[in-house]
Amino acid sequence: MDTILGPLYYVVSWIIVQFHTLYSLVFDKDSGWAWGLSIVSLVVLIRICLIPLFVKQIKATRNMQALQPKMKAIQERYKSDKQRQSEEMMKLYKETGTNPLSSCLPILAQSPFFIALYQVLNHIAQGKVVGVIDAELLESARNAHIFGAPLSVKFMDSAAKVEALGASLTDVRVVTVIMIVLMSASQFFTQRQLMTKNVDLTVKTPFMQQQKMLMYVFPIMFAVFGINFPVGVLVYWLTTNVWTLGQQMFVIRRNPTPGSIAFTQRQERLRAKGKIVEAPEEIEAKKAAEAARANRQQPKRQPKAKRQLAGTGTQTSTGDEKTSLEKKQPEGAKPKPAGGSRSAKSGQRKGGPQRPKHPTKK
Repeated sequence: MDTILGPLYYVVSWIIVQFHTLYSLVFDKDSGWAWGLSIVSLVVLIRICLIPLFVKQIKATRNMQALQPKMKAIQERYKSDKQRQSEEMMKLYKETGTNPLSSCLPILAQSPFFIALYQVLNHIAQGKVVGVIDAELLESARNAHIFGAPLSVKFMDSAAKVEALGASLTDVRVVTVIMIVLMSASQFFTQRQLMTKNVDLTVKTPFMQQQKMLMYVFPIMFAVFGINFPVGVLVYWLTTNVWTLGQQMFVIRRNPTPGSIAFTQRQERLRAKGKIVEAPEEIEAKKAAEAARANRQQPKRQPKAKRQLAGTGTQTSTGDEKTSLEKKQPEGAKPKPAGGSRSAKSGQRKGGPQRPKHPTKK
């Protein structure tokens, strides 16, 4: 590891030393402020250099969301032919100019610096000279404390090691726990902001479920691995998470995904400023819809007693009509049978001339 990343140790340590020299003009050179702000400045410098990759990540994530329905259709169509499925996926990526690995570029590009900083702080904790940090700077960095916790110690370090650096184990664990919680929370809100504001909610895809799962998995991973990070690395990772949250908020506000909540909010802001002029037909249609919604009257709900009274009145009126019909018939008249005009016994007609019998019948 030291052989492969050795040149990067010099780069990271040189940047930290330059910032430390600058901050030593304001703070004590052995203080945690001078060394802590040097690490924060290292993060800011790296993230500024990674802005183009971050923009590519946002565009790649948006393109992947838009391609999810087509990708799902390809998977269903070539379910039994994995080779053809891969060929069609690559063809789709090529036609749309989408690179699935673009969404991982900022993390991949940042990982070597993260590992190099981890190793530099680990060498400082062990009292070893690393990169451009000589013996004098090494002693200064070892004595630097952030809220009572040395930059090079971890949550799992022993009390003897912590006391050797002039700190107490309680202070170290309180500081590391607070930083781990802040680090996990910032990661959670970064992912949640992406899922709730910058996703087209009209399209339900497996990609959304994966992102939702990562929203809960990443904070747990940070919490688990954070106890093995030195305090200086926690400062680095907390700073990069906060930077990512703010940078993502800016990008989503200025260039949101069409169909997302952020896109609707941006359209409303532009419409309020007069930068979006709608067609007269659309304005009239919206006004008509709002007027119809305002004038529409909902039927009033009647009490149960009134509903029962209304039903009784209907039945009473029906009974009165039957009674009036019976009164119109002459007295003594028998009601007509419901079966028709033939007699029940002889089957002959009651009124009019009788039909003559057939000669064959007796």
